[in-house]
Amino acid sequence: MLAPTPRAAPAAAAALLLMDAYRVAAEPYYRSVGDELALFEAACAQRLPVMLKGPTGCGKTRLVERMAWALQRPLITVACNDDTSVGDLVGRHLLDADGTHWQDGPLTLAVRHGAICYLDEVVEARADTLAVIHPLTDTRRLLPIDRRNELLKAHPDFQLVVSYNPGTPGAPRELKAATRQRFCALDCSYPGTEVEVEIVARESGIPTDLAASLVALGVRTRRLQGEGLDEGASTRMLVRAAQLIAGGTAPAAACRMALVAPLSDDPDLGAALRAAVDASF
Repeated sequence: MLAPTPRAAPAAAAALLLMDAYRVAAEPYYRSVGDELALFEAACAQRLPVMLKGPTGCGKTRLVERMAWALQRPLITVACNDDTSVGDLVGRHLLDADGTHWQDGPLTLAVRHGAICYLDEVVEARADTLAVIHPLTDTRRLLPIDRRNELLKAHPDFQLVVSYNPGTPGAPRELKAATRQRFCALDCSYPGTEVEVEIVARESGIPTDLAASLVALGVRTRRLQGEGLDEGASTRMLVRAAQLIAGGTAPAAACRMALVAPLSDDPDLGAALRAAVDASF
């Protein structure tokens, strides 16, 4: 193996330092509900892109964080939205006092240095933006950087992970088949009642019986999906209510703040949800 040149050595050290900032320092708590951890790891071992499908707040992001920690790879997360452009992912030229220089975007950083790039709610990104990931999702594993006239070969440790919530009522768009079929997919959902109680109690520190009451309330709200609610209370929302309770907030007040108000602006539906809270606590 050739020794690095004097000029290359500082650049390599700087890259390592940069990637250290994206490492997950401590093991995140993640309660598996099936074989998703093993399947995720198997896809990574074969350098296959992974898609996580499921409702918001069900643990998709925590799963990615857990796997980044387990695989000891940096994790670079992009929260996609309507304004996410190719430049936001790939990079752009910047002008400063020293002139013009190129700055890698988050996707390019991950491709160049071997990190996991997690595109959260990828369906929210502009359709023309998603085309840039296509060459990364097949055997080529290439990222074209047109603005630099560069064709970047992905680092062996690079991993692409995306998530989205399919079938959300009123969703502005769906992920195109041409993109969706390039991924191995894991279906994520809310855990079973017993597991969800365990998660809420573990994440907040409240007693199990109180966590069980919260989860039961959450399950009731989910039955209203399509009957006035786009989605019911997520596991994340239940954890937030539990954290408020752990901090000293009365359970009913915590639920009104963390569940009822965020779920709906409709006065009648809000009144029904508040009644459910009062019946639960």
